[in-house]
Amino acid sequence: MASALAAKMGLNSLRRKQAKNFNVRISTMESDMEFSCEVLDQEVPKEEPITLHFLAKFYPENAEEELVQDITQHLFFLQVKRKILEEEIHCPPEASVLLASYAVHAKYGDYDSNVHKPGFLAQEELLPKRVINLYQMTAEMWEVRITACYVEHRGRTRDEAEMEYLKIAQDLDMYGVNYFLIRNKKGTDLLLGVDALGLHIYEPDNRLTPKCSFPWNEIRNISYSDKEFTIKPLDKKTNVFKFNSSRLRVNKLILQLCIGNHDLFMRRRRVDSLEVQQMKAQAREERARKQVERQRLEREKQLREEAERARDELERRLMQLQDEAHMANEALLRSEQTADLLAEKAQIAEEEAKLLAQKAAEAETEMQRIKVTAIRGQEERRLMEQKMLEAEMLALKMAEESERRTKEAEQLKQDLQEARESERRAKHKLLEITSKAVYTPPALLADSMPADLSFSRENLSFDFKDTDMKRLSMEIEKEKVEYMEKSKHLQEQLNELKTEIESLKLKERETPLDIIHNQNTEQGTSKHSNFKKLTLQSTKSRVAFFEEL
Repeated sequence: MASALAAKMGLNSLRRKQAKNFNVRISTMESDMEFSCEVLDQEVPKEEPITLHFLAKFYPENAEEELVQDITQHLFFLQVKRKILEEEIHCPPEASVLLASYAVHAKYGDYDSNVHKPGFLAQEELLPKRVINLYQMTAEMWEVRITACYVEHRGRTRDEAEMEYLKIAQDLDMYGVNYFLIRNKKGTDLLLGVDALGLHIYEPDNRLTPKCSFPWNEIRNISYSDKEFTIKPLDKKTNVFKFNSSRLRVNKLILQLCIGNHDLFMRRRRVDSLEVQQMKAQAREERARKQVERQRLEREKQLREEAERARDELERRLMQLQDEAHMANEALLRSEQTADLLAEKAQIAEEEAKLLAQKAAEAETEMQRIKVTAIRGQEERRLMEQKMLEAEMLALKMAEESERRTKEAEQLKQDLQEARESERRAKHKLLEITSKAVYTPPALLADSMPADLSFSRENLSFDFKDTDMKRLSMEIEKEKVEYMEKSKHLQEQLNELKTEIESLKLKERETPLDIIHNQNTEQGTSKHSNFKKLTLQSTKSRVAFFEEL
């Protein structure tokens, strides 16, 4: 892959017109190619300043296997992302949403609801304008869809998110295909597609589904003379097929692309060179080191989260104990107030009982006096008897009232004793709660102070042993098997996204490529299945088909 650089490196020399040449070095896991060309020979605008973009010329078949270095992967990710957004690569809406979620993850890392508030994607360019115009959805609705997918990517690194983006993008029909307008012998206008797998012939209005394909392993020789291009199949019994391009410069570019892609195609199917093996080994070691580092960081993060949870639990328990102590204090205060009130009532009852007893004694004295004077006369006796009867009744009432007051005083004394007993129990409970709040287990106290955390070295030290390397190597080998399962999950995810947004689609805004893509999807035709189907035909029949178009 070509290392993308800022274009200003050649701008000053272009202004001075002192250096006309520039060199670009292309490095992949299988090839090193170097070529040079004259800047002034290119079709560049004459105005200043001039911005040049150094991009990858040859696309990998399998990005995960061929993009060894992280910087190469990142720059290639940016290139593919830009081509999708500029609609140079056709991408269906549901895949656009999923790719946008991986692009967001590659930029922002894991989703955090406290940081990534609604509207944080308002200034981001994430979807092709064709997809946005195709649905009756606002920017907020698109953000909700993208964020829902973004949340599911939690735990991936940014490099992994970029690779997932490329793994989805490389299955798109127009990924890595360079199109050229050509004509066959009959003068029919066609499109020639050159990519990492071979040559493809398209109709001008359908860049998704080729009419016929020629893999690189079936092509023996490619050449051109003036505007006529000649391709010789590997089968010598099969006639060569020819086509015409619009300009000689186009033929040169087609030849360069064919030679480069053919060379890479054949090298991918041979044993890696020593340099590539070393690059792979270094990449594996780097991935293993990053994996160990990521595990260490995850362990530290987990321990810190556990410490924070323990601290929160202690704070919650402390608040609970404080609330209980506050309630106990209030209960104690109410008990003291009740006890004081009952004591006051008991004192009043005792005084009333004494007063009643004194009145009863006075009534008895009055009765005796009346009995002494009763002898004065019958009438007086009768009156006295009547008064005596009233006095007796009054005395009886006074005695009953005195007895009732006495019982009430005894009941108040009993209530006072119970209130004092309640007060004693409340004080005892308050002492228990206070003793619990003061005592904090040393282990929890250590966890509750994350700023002063000190973890044992046994939990945070990792030895980079051979067993770890073997295990990581086995995990890397299993990725190919897991990829099939992930592909199934990816297809289910894409179908779910398509179902969710299908009802908001504006059919009248569909482009011809959208209609062709939908037809291919309904027929179950994909990029790889169609290529395999076309290559099953004999080379001779494909050449004949091309000439008859």
